[in-house]
Amino acid sequence: MLKKAHLYLLVIGLIVLNAGCKNYSKLIKSPDNNLKYKTGVDLYQSGHFKKALEFFDLVRTYYQGTKKGEKITYYTANSYFQTKDYQLAGYYFKQYQQMYPKGKNAQDAAFLEAYCSYLQSPRSELDQTMTYKAIIQLNSFIDRYPDSPKVAKARELIKDLNDKLEKKDYDIALLYYKTGSYQAAITSFENLLNQYPNSKNKELYLYYIAKTYYIYAEKSIPEKQKERFEKMVEAYNNLLYLYPKSQYLKELKPLSEKAIKFLK
Repeated sequence: MLKKAHLYLLVIGLIVLNAGCKNYSKLIKSPDNNLKYKTGVDLYQSGHFKKALEFFDLVRTYYQGTKKGEKITYYTANSYFQTKDYQLAGYYFKQYQQMYPKGKNAQDAAFLEAYCSYLQSPRSELDQTMTYKAIIQLNSFIDRYPDSPKVAKARELIKDLNDKLEKKDYDIALLYYKTGSYQAAITSFENLLNQYPNSKNKELYLYYIAKTYYIYAEKSIPEKQKERFEKMVEAYNNLLYLYPKSQYLKELKPLSEKAIKFLK
């Protein structure tokens, strides 16, 4: 009996769904734009975002510049956002701001446009164009809406994006180090210190600068060794001053002593 009941409900559901699809097809072909608008809004509010988009696409131009047009544009953007199409969502959130700069959802649209770019930011080893775009948009949001409750979240997202950029730069610097491109490695680690002065990895970067200078000096021609050993000692002392209990001092101390001995 239970299986028959389940089968009966399934059949009824399919019949209702099929009837609904036929009705939607008729509505799409209907000349009644107001009915299409109401149907799209009803579908949106009931969570049927993909179906709602079909109706919004039909009437967006017709209602452009009106209150209904404002709602359609925002609902379109959010429908794409809810279906995880962040590229199109970002496009329509931007369009909403351009067309309705004083609209009631302008602030939300500005944040969500930036958030869509954030969500499209790829892994650190890939091209980071979208990451930079997201940072610019999030900073723009903070500048435009400094009192928004979403400012704290925007700053959190910016930090996450900057961490990704830092990781990419670190991976490049480490690759230079491992492949013996010592001057490029030193420059890259020094750039990391300059670009991310508050990084939690500052101690690590100082370690690599000192270690790389030592290896670089050892492998250099005699005319270049003095300068590079001096740089190594300087880098070691910087690490010692800033992190007197650093785990790296044990390894670097004897290297610094050898460098000092050479300089005498």
